[in-house]
Amino acid sequence: MNRVFLSRIGDLCVGAVLAFATSAEAAVPEPVRGERGAVASRSMIASEVGLDILRAGGNAIDAAVATSFALAVTWPSAGNLGGGGFMVIRLEDGTVITNDHRETAPLAATRDMYQDEDGAVIEGLSTHSHLAVGVPGSVAGMLDALERYGKLDRRAVIGPSIRLAREGFELSYDQARDFARVLPRMAPYAASMAKFSREGAPYAAGEVFRQPALARTLERIAEFGKAGFYEGETADLLVAEMERGGGLITHDDLASYESVWREPIHGVYRGYEIWSMPPPSSGGLLLVQMLNMLEPFDLAGMGYGSAARTHVMVEAERRAYADRAIHLGDSDFYPVPFQMLTDRDYAASRMENFDPKQATRSSEIAAGAWPEENPNTTHLSTMDAAGNAVAYTTTLNLSYGSKIVVAGAGFLLNNEMDDFSSKPGVPNAYGLLGADANAIAPGKRMLSSMTPTIDHQMSVNDAVGRPRFHHQWQPDQVWFEPLGLSPDTLSILRDMGHEMVSTPWGGDIGDANSIKRVDGEMRAMSDPRNDGGAAAF
Repeated sequence: MNRVFLSRIGDLCVGAVLAFATSAEAAVPEPVRGERGAVASRSMIASEVGLDILRAGGNAIDAAVATSFALAVTWPSAGNLGGGGFMVIRLEDGTVITNDHRETAPLAATRDMYQDEDGAVIEGLSTHSHLAVGVPGSVAGMLDALERYGKLDRRAVIGPSIRLAREGFELSYDQARDFARVLPRMAPYAASMAKFSREGAPYAAGEVFRQPALARTLERIAEFGKAGFYEGETADLLVAEMERGGGLITHDDLASYESVWREPIHGVYRGYEIWSMPPPSSGGLLLVQMLNMLEPFDLAGMGYGSAARTHVMVEAERRAYADRAIHLGDSDFYPVPFQMLTDRDYAASRMENFDPKQATRSSEIAAGAWPEENPNTTHLSTMDAAGNAVAYTTTLNLSYGSKIVVAGAGFLLNNEMDDFSSKPGVPNAYGLLGADANAIAPGKRMLSSMTPTIDHQMSVNDAVGRPRFHHQWQPDQVWFEPLGLSPDTLSILRDMGHEMVSTPWGGDIGDANSIKRVDGEMRAMSDPRNDGGAAAF
């Protein structure tokens, strides 16, 4: 998942929204307000850890790292040590930088590693096996950000997470239910079952969940820094897990992993500055491209939640995702056309065949070319009184990643290798297509999928809480959250030719935890779809 900052006349929004908001009138909670610091995340416990760091004199970077380490303890389905992420940092002087700690393909990875001898993709190999695991980047990225821009030392920032893992915390109903749901997928892995069940029986809400092996791993990181994860005992345990299950990650893979500081993607939409992640995240480029496509349209005049507004937004998404499938990948390995995808004239050319009364079939939309004359992730946000702000997303890819816990180390491994293109034209677990730009290669970072935005001059609680819809070119369907669109709007859109589908998984789109500063007041909002929390003072 990616992030976006939108700033205008002193207002700063930090957050991630995975799809456009719709018009449902259901009330959404009010944000938590404060003037000195704020944190919003998927876990109230983790948000309170981050706020305590701010109270202790830490800045937004310290708070983001502390909250993220806490999420590895309190929200293991997505918070992680064994995955990767993207971090966008705005410093108090207005400078914006990004850290890419996306997972990488192991050095022994090959382009066709998930295909059989006939060239067919082997189902499940890139999602539910040791071969699905990319080299983890979260620990390197968090520690690099902390060392460069934090104020507090490593032990102070990681200490609360060590205590949470060692002493435990009470499971909520939501989390106990989630553990029970995933247990059957963990059955092949003894360490996973030992961590997430009581000798095979599901945990109940209110029970204390302790993670002694994870506490020891966190202690090694606190003491030795990156060497406490990528070398020594933790590395030995991870490599042993790979060898036990036929995975590819070696000591050389771990020792050679580095996070990368990258220039952010920048754009302007109706006076708002947009700062977001560059590739291997697709989000920043697609966000700017879609907003360039939409800027000529009078979205406000079309009416909030109207069929006309939904239609034009879907058509912008359709064209942007067609470009994503062909043009986007790790820019260290593939010449991503940055200039083309952020160019206003190019955006206008992509919308030339837009019909305001009729849907365009995705089969009729191919990736564009430069004119001849020229999926279950978690997000957190932090902000401090000095003006530092962090928008940070980490992921294991699917919920609980590969479902594999490293025996003796207590953390889950990702299944991010599925975000590569296993074979051109074959969709991944999210139905997304890719080609050469996102082909597997040793040391390459897989493309990230989702595009965040905060739009329509909404309050932060509306931007985060209102229902959402999403279109990604293929499959040629508009997914919308249950009750997210009125019956009249749905009827009009279907008459236009859109295939409207209430989210195939029957649930929500996205996990946005965001902060907006207005006139010196910070307004923090945790996504009401989930069991999260925001805190401010």
